[in-house]
Amino acid sequence: MSYRETVHSHAHDPEQLERLYQAALKAGEEAAFWQAIEKGRATDPDNLLYAAWYYRLKSVAAAAKGTFVRWGWAVPLAVINGLLFWWLSDEARFAVRIAAGGRLDYSTFLPVLLLLAAPLAAVFVLVYLTLAGRRRWLPAALIGAVLVLAAGYVLWAYPRLGTRPFQEQYITLMVMHLPLLAWAGVGAYLTRDHRGAGDRFAFLIKSLEVFIMGGLFAIAGGLFTGITVALFSALGIEPSELIMRLFIAGGGGLIPVIAVAVIYNPSVPPSAQAFDEGLSKLVATLMRTLLPLTLLVLIVYIGFVLLNFREPFENRDVLIIYNGMLFAVVALLVGATPVSLAETSPRVAQWLRWAIVAVAGLALLVSLYALAAIVYRTALDRLTPNRLVFIGWNVVNIGLLALVVLAGARARSSDWLQGVHRAFSMGTVAYAAWSLAMILALPWLFGINQGAIDALPASVREIVYEYPDPILLKCTASPHIYLLDEGEKRWIDTIATFTDRGYAWGDVRFIPCDDLRSLPDGEPIPADAGPPPQP
Repeated sequence: MSYRETVHSHAHDPEQLERLYQAALKAGEEAAFWQAIEKGRATDPDNLLYAAWYYRLKSVAAAAKGTFVRWGWAVPLAVINGLLFWWLSDEARFAVRIAAGGRLDYSTFLPVLLLLAAPLAAVFVLVYLTLAGRRRWLPAALIGAVLVLAAGYVLWAYPRLGTRPFQEQYITLMVMHLPLLAWAGVGAYLTRDHRGAGDRFAFLIKSLEVFIMGGLFAIAGGLFTGITVALFSALGIEPSELIMRLFIAGGGGLIPVIAVAVIYNPSVPPSAQAFDEGLSKLVATLMRTLLPLTLLVLIVYIGFVLLNFREPFENRDVLIIYNGMLFAVVALLVGATPVSLAETSPRVAQWLRWAIVAVAGLALLVSLYALAAIVYRTALDRLTPNRLVFIGWNVVNIGLLALVVLAGARARSSDWLQGVHRAFSMGTVAYAAWSLAMILALPWLFGINQGAIDALPASVREIVYEYPDPILLKCTASPHIYLLDEGEKRWIDTIATFTDRGYAWGDVRFIPCDDLRSLPDGEPIPADAGPPPQP
């Protein structure tokens, strides 16, 4: 039997509950016992034995609370990570460079630290959790190796995309996806022996707290840096670029390990963490306060959507705002959802349930609307890395929000919370899977044959590097338009064919006629159009 069933069967037998607790301690399953007691107290609040066990376990957790931060490990690891960030922040030596057209020079796009920061920080966090926790090195080493290899893969694979726009899109997307993968890796390590929906949801809540704590540390570090620079500037001393990088990049490298050390107790599983005091209680209260306000804003917003229905279909910036808003709503729903109903009155629990369902339902409508806008813009133009990624994210969010609505609305009053936890648990797995898929697949889905490109005339080569497909070529001395396909020019026979294939006049590029003639002829468009004319 499960712990819930066993605890329920011994609900009035103190001796058997004590034996069960001691067995759970020996098996390292005290979290499951704690959850069973919480569930029993929620379903039978008048049972004095449940109440006694609840407060006993709560006092045990409180006694251990002040001792779980292992500063002897956290501080050295944070300092090493900070020094590594400082070293990698030198853009002159470590930068991602994009091929600049057909010329053989390169332009700096962004510091390589933006790609490596999250995987490296996750490695140091894993080392801390292993040293301060149960010291299981093999899973930590495997996950850390995967994260470092993923970052290396991005740096190796991005030139395969060839065109400047696609290289820039992929690298920008990886600045977001590598941190997601790093977060998922830490989560996989912490839940490797506790894979239930409750533990995964508890990890989500603690992740939210770590991000908030990290933000507070960043604000404090920014204020400290600003005051320090101002003090020396008042004496006419301007800190060098090296010193500023130490403050900004080096200081930033301290934050991940310290934030995790302060928030997370590595000696107990996610579901056994403290959630009813300190920052946990503040975050939950804040998110639940924002829940009705978010519901009101979404209702008003959907009304305005009806009055401006085509705006995201025509304006890319509006669509970006929509997607950002949806991720914020998902984070709000996670923060507002309780880990347990043990300390929540039935009236508050019912209010939370239907508020979560209502916000998730309205966000689901906006997600479907945003997905329709992305698909519409893709059909009018072309599929790009950005569009593919955000179509996927919209599908994941739609699935997650639909599961939350169904779990909250259809479950029995005593089981709705477990259903919502399962929905977020499945969403966590989907987020990690889509992130990994996009990291690996984009360079191959949108890559070009670099050898074939290098064999083209310089003017054509530069166009291929600067613009994505379709490449439409024309020279001033000829009325004909050609599609560049696998290094060959394919004549488009009529204007009707041009428009029927969805081509746009803005995509036609002019090159010297000699360069256009030097390209070998391919099959005309359509294939029965006859022999292609020469430009």
